[in-house]
Amino acid sequence: MAGEISFFELGVADADKARSFYRELFGWSFTPGPSAGGGYAIETPNVAGGVHSGDPRAAPYLFFKVEDMTAARERVIALGGTVDDFDLGEDEATVARFGRFTFCRDDQGSPFGLHEPPS
Repeated sequence: MAGEISFFELGVADADKARSFYRELFGWSFTPGPSAGGGYAIETPNVAGGVHSGDPRAAPYLFFKVEDMTAARERVIALGGTVDDFDLGEDEATVARFGRFTFCRDDQGSPFGLHEPPS
């Protein structure tokens, strides 16, 4: 597994307000994303990201790059971690644009994510 930070996700109360704030703060570019209720894909100089509404005061989600999501999920479990059973609604178009995502916890319960970038 590669392990570098591959994607980040910001949960906020209002994605439109966040778009204005982070565009002014960092100069990031935003395009409509797949989140229900509004959200954006974020283009930064080095790591792709996203922002979604309805998640006020959430801590940022960090996703680490993996080449094979199935193998990575199995490895997390073999090492004593857990893989959340959460349906991310990954249709073919979304996977082709953003890749696959999985929420996990390490063997001490700390959360992190795995990201298999699009082919």
